[in-house]
Amino acid sequence: MEVISQTGGQSPRPISMRSAVSGAGMDRAVVKKKFTARKIVPIVGAGTLLVIFVWYLADQSGVRSLVVDNARIVISPVIEGLFEDFIPIRGRVTPRKTVYLDVIEGGQVDEKFVEDGALVRAGELLVRLNNTSMQLDVNRNEALVTEQLNNMRTIELQLEQNRLQHKRNLVEIDYQIKRLTRQVQRLENLDTAGVAIKSQLEDAADELEYYQNRRTVTLESQATDARMQETQLAFLKDSGNQLEMTLSFARKNLDALNVRAPVDGKLSGLDVEVGQSIARGGRLGQIDDPENFKLRASIDEFYLSRVDIGQAAHFEKDGQRYGMTISKIYPQVNNGQFEIDLLFDAEEPGGIRRGQTVQAKLTLGDSTTAQLIPNGAFYQDTGGNWMFVVSDDGSEAVKRLVRLGRRNSRSIEVLEGLETGELVVTSPYSTFKEMDKLKLNEND
Repeated sequence: MEVISQTGGQSPRPISMRSAVSGAGMDRAVVKKKFTARKIVPIVGAGTLLVIFVWYLADQSGVRSLVVDNARIVISPVIEGLFEDFIPIRGRVTPRKTVYLDVIEGGQVDEKFVEDGALVRAGELLVRLNNTSMQLDVNRNEALVTEQLNNMRTIELQLEQNRLQHKRNLVEIDYQIKRLTRQVQRLENLDTAGVAIKSQLEDAADELEYYQNRRTVTLESQATDARMQETQLAFLKDSGNQLEMTLSFARKNLDALNVRAPVDGKLSGLDVEVGQSIARGGRLGQIDDPENFKLRASIDEFYLSRVDIGQAAHFEKDGQRYGMTISKIYPQVNNGQFEIDLLFDAEEPGGIRRGQTVQAKLTLGDSTTAQLIPNGAFYQDTGGNWMFVVSDDGSEAVKRLVRLGRRNSRSIEVLEGLETGELVVTSPYSTFKEMDKLKLNEND
């Protein structure tokens, strides 16, 4: 046994007592923990990632969605109402009849008799042009035509002389045949009486046969020459007529250097000065009908198949309605638009002037009751084939196939795919047209 000394030291104790005290006071059984912080954090993180991955798979299984703020889109209801089948057009007042002053041959302005904007009468001299080269050409053409006509007359005279020569030859041949026939008859009578010389009879008979054969050949030659003369004379007459026509055209072109007003009207666009050179086919100006007008309007090519001659249009001015009818459709399409001309049905509105613009409505069909949605910018993105339809709870808008019909500036006719009272997105789809679903987010 150990004894503790009074000096503060430790006296030795018995080994058995030391072991008992140490086991009771200091040694304890340590319980091992199953879940520590180091183990819990990775488990929670992995669980969170699993939940996110499962949600992603559920949300991305073939459906493309996008969260959209309600304030950035326009939502409109499907209603039932009266659809007026018209389109607004912007027409430009133009003269009903316009005649252009285009020169046939160019030249230099020698004299100017009227000013732009003047009222002119048909036949009034407006401008005189000078073209020395053309005048020389006309003089040469006149000389050439005269020479050709003289040649034709010479040939005609020769043909006529040839015909008369054949006629004289036949007269001479007929005379010789008649003379020789009587001579042969006399010699034959003398030969019968034994008085005539046989050689004289044979010579007279041979000469008679010669003239008879010559007459046959002359008749054939005359017939052949007659046919050729008729054909040649017909050709010469046609050539002569064409030469005279050419000369007439040349003189007419020369006279066209004196530019005259072809109709009554108001002269416009005449911007030429003395000494100015005008090219061949150049335009000097135009003459407009100062009292009668028409409208020329541009229409989107989308409506080309629905616009036809005779369709009605109207516009209002000073509280009065004026009706119009399409009179002409220009088939050329420029920058996605084509043009039409409209004539007033009755009295033209007073106070309109050339170049003035008029807002009008072109009727495409009869007014009918139909399901309608507002005409929005979505149409340019979808072509009217599909739309985003808002769900009943307003939390999302889902892509749906639709069939839309006629449209005007305010409304579009619904044919299939939508019900009255449903809500649709009518604002542009350019930023989300590839999506299948829009999740609507209301930010107050």
